[in-house]
Amino acid sequence: MIAIVVSRADGASAHIGERLLEVGDWETREDGSRPDADGGGTYYRTDGFELREFDELHIRLSDPAAAFDCAPEFLAFVSRHSGETGELLTAHVTGNFGGAEYGGDPESLARAAPGAEKRVVEALAQHAPDGYEVGIECTHHGPTDVSVPSLFVELGSDEPQWEDPDAARAVARAVLDLRGTGADLFDCDAEGIGDGDTDAGSRPRHVVGFGGGHYAPRFTRIVRETEWAVGHVGADWALADLGAPEANRDVIETAFDRSRAEHAVIDGDRPELAAVVEKLGHRVVSETWVREVGDAPLPLVEHLEAEIGPVDEGLRFGAVEPRLAGEQRGDAEAVGDAVRVRELPTDLLARAQGLDADAAREAVERVAVAFDTEQGGTRAVGSAAFATAPETPGYAELVEGLAGVLETGYDAVEVAPDKGAVVASETAFDPALAAERGVPEGPAFGRLADGEAVAVDGETVELGDVSRTRTDRFPIDGSGLK
Repeated sequence: MIAIVVSRADGASAHIGERLLEVGDWETREDGSRPDADGGGTYYRTDGFELREFDELHIRLSDPAAAFDCAPEFLAFVSRHSGETGELLTAHVTGNFGGAEYGGDPESLARAAPGAEKRVVEALAQHAPDGYEVGIECTHHGPTDVSVPSLFVELGSDEPQWEDPDAARAVARAVLDLRGTGADLFDCDAEGIGDGDTDAGSRPRHVVGFGGGHYAPRFTRIVRETEWAVGHVGADWALADLGAPEANRDVIETAFDRSRAEHAVIDGDRPELAAVVEKLGHRVVSETWVREVGDAPLPLVEHLEAEIGPVDEGLRFGAVEPRLAGEQRGDAEAVGDAVRVRELPTDLLARAQGLDADAAREAVERVAVAFDTEQGGTRAVGSAAFATAPETPGYAELVEGLAGVLETGYDAVEVAPDKGAVVASETAFDPALAAERGVPEGPAFGRLADGEAVAVDGETVELGDVSRTRTDRFPIDGSGLK
């Protein structure tokens, strides 16, 4: 059950509440155990949701979860957003990295709902009226003492927007689109590798964000464009308010704990902060890492980075999904058994890349679980991981794919495992032979190269008369081709 918090002190919140009751099929109930001002009196239930109204502003509430009769999975505060940002729909989680000017306690962070934030941002983008931007904000106000995960879903940024029925309805629909979801985003929630569930070794696919502006463009991109969710975000101004990272390790650790995150993305150059994050046992990753890892199971990523190399140094993921049952997703040994790392056929790959670099990379990507690259991830090199399941493509299919690329530059290409090679041959015009036959350089050479016969001293010279066959051998691992 998801608990929706409406504040009567916030005109936009009340407006969104009205639209929620309008678009949902609600049952009216009464709660005489607490004052109407504190969420008692008349409240509302529908499938998956309970909605209660409070007199106090959201940011001043103290654990409103206690008012609900539904053991909520998380709280969704529907609220106004104030600022000089025009037509804007936002979501964010709550807390204070430093002081507490806008509610909650200083240096205190509420339990975040990163998965819910990601899903509601997707829904806001779907429902937003024309002209409205959609994004997330940094962590910047209370409440901080909520006993369950929570997030704000906001309509901004001034009176015309707060009173806009279409925008309020968009927020209402986005919140109701959260029906059936939880606070977190797990390994198996995205279209991932293998199958599984949250009780079978899955880990939250969350990052903590540090740095950047209040409206967190880097972290908005992660939320909207990747398979990852973002928990707490300490913007530049919040980190300045926090102070030296080493002296505030407890707050930094709380950001990971309350976000259920193991990874951090840092916007900007903050070596002291990065060092503290690493000392606390977490990992600093780049936006590129987040994008390239995508929905791959994290134990698989860790195994492949150890076997092949870091994502930030060129590891890329292919189209093949190793077969991992739910309980195997978090089992390092099972992950290791599901893939086999092999060296790529260097000469064959290089020749194929010389003929068609895009087609050669695609041939690797199509059959590999992951592979090493250079030149900004565009050129496959080194080694690749192949799935070990019998029905999945592997090294043999890679060789066939690269041989297919060679066919664009050779007359004949043969995959010969017994010879440990791909053998490619090409018959082409040889200027030296043409000169020996007395063919003058210039237009006659060109005509012969194009397959046209020429006459020299009354004798006809055909292309075949002045051609040589060149054979190239490209070594492959012919033993146990998979």
